[in-house]
Amino acid sequence: MILTGDIGGTNTRLALAELHGPRPTVRDVEIFASDSAAGMDEHIRRYREKHDEPIEAAAFGIAGPIIDGRCEATNLPWKIDSATLANSLGLSEVGLINDLEAAAWGIATLDSDDVITINPGTPAEGNRAIVSAGTGLGEAGLFWNGRRHIPFATEGGHTDFAARNELEFELLQHLTARFGRVSYERVVSGPGVVNIYGFLRDCKGMTEVPSVIDRTGSGEIDGRTITEAGLAGESELCVRTLKLFLSIYGAEVGNVGLGMLARGGIWLGGGIIAAIAPQLSDFDDFLDAFRAKGRLSPTVAEIPVHAIRDCLLALRGCATYALWRAREFD
Repeated sequence: MILTGDIGGTNTRLALAELHGPRPTVRDVEIFASDSAAGMDEHIRRYREKHDEPIEAAAFGIAGPIIDGRCEATNLPWKIDSATLANSLGLSEVGLINDLEAAAWGIATLDSDDVITINPGTPAEGNRAIVSAGTGLGEAGLFWNGRRHIPFATEGGHTDFAARNELEFELLQHLTARFGRVSYERVVSGPGVVNIYGFLRDCKGMTEVPSVIDRTGSGEIDGRTITEAGLAGESELCVRTLKLFLSIYGAEVGNVGLGMLARGGIWLGGGIIAAIAPQLSDFDDFLDAFRAKGRLSPTVAEIPVHAIRDCLLALRGCATYALWRAREFD
């Protein structure tokens, strides 16, 4: 029995996982608003009060870089220490890994029903990657060593946003004036959707229809409302926002494909693509930008791209990671 956790800037998911084959069985999932606690240990304590079965291991995926078993969460005011967590859980150690690395460990557990293929490409042996747009933008890789894939973390979502045309350059200037430095996470994320929307509204003279603003009840637009209105064609401003978001997202996924030479495929995670992919009739804005890599365009076009619909991926990935550690270091 393994205690697993997927800790993001918005939600903290905790669960128990049992291993009876290649796909861990995840049960007793509890979801907490991450910012409703002063630290991750508080959420774990609440969870264990309800689900107190004996555990043999624990592993958690955290949104942020893990250095020497410690993490300062990227979008939360939390400092997390693996040794402290292990002591509180009565274990000799606790696995603490980046949340995208956790998702990367879970890719091998996906079934065909868990994904929507956006670009079939030409499947091949080789490195893989995962790019996840949600509260932030996470990226991780899976190195192919000739026998198996070995997941590793990156902080690629925090690299500098690179404008490709006049419109994106104007967007970059707009966001630079607001934030100073602009990373891809400022654009390809839930808050990024709002940033693009604000740019088109304030700098390009587009106006919103009252019915969309009325949806929120507060007058403050959010990423979910923009996405839903864009998919429904309810607002030209939201449609333009969604198209620009998907184009920049596709360009960055293509960058990741080149940077990791991910011939084995790229998986897209996070709540945004899970909401968009089942409803989008075509992915032309995404794919046109994904493939537009000059002389390397044919290489990128052959990389398969899959959107993940499985919200338990990181939890299963943590369980898989914990099992690997037990076998590797026992």
